[in-house]
Amino acid sequence: MKKLFVGSLPPTTTEESLLALFSEFGKVRSVKLVKDLFSGNCKGFGFLEMEGHDARAAIAGLDGKSFEGNLLKVKFEEERKSHKGKRR
Repeated sequence: MKKLFVGSLPPTTTEESLLALFSEFGKVRSVKLVKDLFSGNCKGFGFLEMEGHDARAAIAGLDGKSFEGNLLKVKFEEERKSHKGKRR
């Protein structure tokens, strides 16, 4: 299972529209849009989980493509480096 980052999403994006878009490339296991707490609109990015070969096909097919007027950024999610316990 691979986790994908999807960026440059318009505020009108819904989990259903993202699911429909990525389903063309294979089975989507989960979709999580990051939404504004007050308006409920998409903040411009989200995450999906797909099988490895489906995820690679989705990246190849959708990265840089137009979606509702925006050019999508689709890539594998990068692990965040933890800074717990470090003082600055």
